[in-house]
Amino acid sequence: MRKDFGTIVEIGDILVSEDVIMEFFACDYPVCKGKCCIVGDSGAPLKEEELEPLEVNYPHYNALMRPEGRAAVAAKGFFEIDREGDIVTPLVAGSEECAFCHFTPDGSCLCAIERQFEKGFGSFRKPISCSLYPIRVVALGGGRLGLNLHRWDICREAYEKGRREGIRVYQFLRAPLTDAFGQEFYSALSEAARMLIAAS
Repeated sequence: MRKDFGTIVEIGDILVSEDVIMEFFACDYPVCKGKCCIVGDSGAPLKEEELEPLEVNYPHYNALMRPEGRAAVAAKGFFEIDREGDIVTPLVAGSEECAFCHFTPDGSCLCAIERQFEKGFGSFRKPISCSLYPIRVVALGGGRLGLNLHRWDICREAYEKGRREGIRVYQFLRAPLTDAFGQEFYSALSEAARMLIAAS
């Protein structure tokens, strides 16, 4: 379907913006060192069904968090409501840092939840909104979802790296998109992308 603001790819109840397909992106972690976890006006968006796993798995990952992060959880719980009314991860008091951050000796920021999950501890990797970034998922009503590209200056190097290596957003996020929406969705998205790119 075509709109003034670009092509929208419709796959079932999911509407995907053109930018998710056409834009290039590949995280350049050695350059940014996890800035997206410590900069922003609110925490990472959470789904209601993620709240229980966050709490249940807390004993597996809390030791990797900073004391300030644990204090934020003690004070706020495993989520807070941001100024737009969305459920998000709690932030460390007086900062923009996610409470669930883990810092390496060189100052790089990682997700404490994911770090422990990858070591075999716990059953929850991390919020899906983190895995899907720079895609943001928006509820459109009636069970429909919109997948839009979120542009953030701190990810400038990631867009540049994606361009250099020829990796588009939907390709970079193949695994989390498949985890979130299924293989059938990703296959349909890939085919739509092939046609859209060929026509550009």
